[in-house]
Order: sequence, then structure tokens, then C-alpha cells
Amino acid sequence: MSKKVLVVMGGFSAEKEVSITSGKGIEAALKKVGYNVVPHQLTDSIQLIETITKEKPDVVFNALHGNWGEDGEIQGLLDMMQIPYTHSGLKASAIGMDKHMTKLLCQSIGISVPAGEKMTFAEFCQHGTNVDYPYVIKPVSDGSSVGVYIIHSAQDLENIDFSDINTEILVEKYIEGQELTVSVLQGKALTVTEMRPQKGFYDYHAKYTDGATTHIIPAEIPEPIFNQALRDAEKIHKELGCKTVSRSDFRYNEKDGIVFLEINTAPGMTPLSLVPEQYIHTGGSYEKLCQILVEEASCRKI
Repeated sequence: MSKKVLVVMGGFSAEKEVSITSGKGIEAALKKVGYNVVPHQLTDSIQLIETITKEKPDVVFNALHGNWGEDGEIQGLLDMMQIPYTHSGLKASAIGMDKHMTKLLCQSIGISVPAGEKMTFAEFCQHGTNVDYPYVIKPVSDGSSVGVYIIHSAQDLENIDFSDINTEILVEKYIEGQELTVSVLQGKALTVTEMRPQKGFYDYHAKYTDGATTHIIPAEIPEPIFNQALRDAEKIHKELGCKTVSRSDFRYNEKDGIVFLEINTAPGMTPLSLVPEQYIHTGGSYEKLCQILVEEASCRKI
């Protein structure tokens, strides 16, 4: 008898629509390889609990992105309900979503990160920053590429828009160079991809708009740097305690070398997403990737 898999998508974050696209792709892939699939678009947490109680799935495939989906919230709920779920557990998810905590952890194991400081947006508006131009402003805890601003001059500050003045932000030195990413699957790095946006930088639009970014796979960087990116991604994945899959983003230039930016513990699974692309490049298939995630699903045991 095939496993029943509840694919949870949508949710409450800025990445809701991307999550739905991921979820629909996952649903189709799992049906294709023989699972009994129940899709669920998350709009209400009580409704989710009721659906789980009614359907009694063997596994929850967590296709949620951003806050409430990859920050430990849904993981904690499923741990309490004793339902195995895909991707990382509560602790790795919570730390991975907190970009400041992840930076501190990476520094402790010798991974290079941008210089910078953490503060609220209110504090930034009042006191500014000690980081010289150009610098990056991004939320401490939000999905990758959400709410990211590159500040080259005081004029750029006019474009910053955070709805909550007390949002915690990171202000970091802007690292010039090539934008790189490395997927780690079952503890092993797959390859390195370079993302070349047609204009600007690799922001939310560039990530999820067809034709907005060219993916160079494998990345055109010196072999020692390529290998270091693979090693660093594996190291970070292990240190955080990630499960099954993660994706780490880096910048590279000759002066600074490889610099870690952030990790995604529940990477996108859309047609434009980097993890499926890398896995397919190394000889796998989208369906097989989804299957691996289902078969490695687990929860914290009571």
C-alpha cells in the first residue's frame, strides 16, 4: 500500500504564491511515482490540524516557504502531532531562518561572512549604521531575497519599505562579485550554480521570473573556489543539523574569496528553482528528488 502524503502549500508569508507553485509541482510528481497525495493550501492552522486528523497522512510534505513554513513553526506543530515531515527539523529551521544566528554559527566554524551589524529598522532610521557604502539591508528573519535592499548612496534609502518599524534587520557590507549557490542533498553537495540577473541583483523578481536570470551550471569559477564552495555548503548543512536538503548562497570575488550569505532549509521546488535544476544536472529527476524527501521524512520522537 502506497504512503499517503499531505502536501502543504500556500501559508502566510510573502512567498505564498511561490509555495503554491512548488506544491502543485510536488503533488504531480508524487502522484506520478505512485503515492496517495492529498493537497492542502494552508490558510488557517485549525483547518490544517483538522485535515491531518481526518486524512491521517503517513507524511506531510512541507512545501511552505518563508515565515511560518521554514522557521520552525510548522515543524514544532508536526513534532507535537507526531507526524513525519520533509526537510529540516525545528532547531535547524529556526536557526537557518535567522540570518544573524546563522552568520554567528558560520563564523564559529571558519566560514567567511560579510561584516555587518544587527538592529531594528527604527534604530537604523534614528542612528544610521557604521557600515560604509555600499551595503545591504535585509530582514533578519524572512525568506531568501525578500525585503533585500542594496544601498549605494543616501538617495537609495528612500526606496526602503518595511511595514513594521521594529523589524529586525541586518546591515552588511555589500560583497561584489559572482552570485553562487550550492545544493546539499543527503549531506553531499551537488554542484555550484552561478546566477546572472539580466539587470540589478538576484532579488525576488530575478529569482522567480522566467528569463530574468541566467543560470550557469556548473559555475565558471576557478576549480579550488568551486571545491571550497562545495565543502563550505556541506559544512554549514552539517553544523546546522539540516535534514535531507538545503541550499547555501555565496558571493565570490578575487579579493574576498568565497563569502557565505545565507542558507535555505526548505528550498523552492518550482520549475525555476535551483535545487531541482542542480539535481537534474547531476543525473537525477524531479520526481526522484520529491521521493527522496518523502522517504526521509521524520519528526522528533516523544
